[in-house]
Amino acid sequence: MPRYEYRCRSCGDTFELSRPMAESAAPATCPAGHEDSVKLLSTVAVAGTASAPTPTQGAGGGCCGGGCCG
Repeated sequence: MPRYEYRCRSCGDTFELSRPMAESAAPATCPAGHEDSVKLLSTVAVAGTASAPTPTQGAGGGCCGGGCCG
């Protein structure tokens, strides 16, 4: 289940909740009991290596449907 981060507008506390995606925008009560909270935009960092296929000359495709745009 995804975790979402929220900030309480009353006390300024930031907290996380695990809930289904369909409920991510639903009101969330902070640990202090305040009900006025806002969902924060989360950033995700993905680390690792990936390699893209190397284009080959004359294989078709390209920006002009297979032709050279240069």
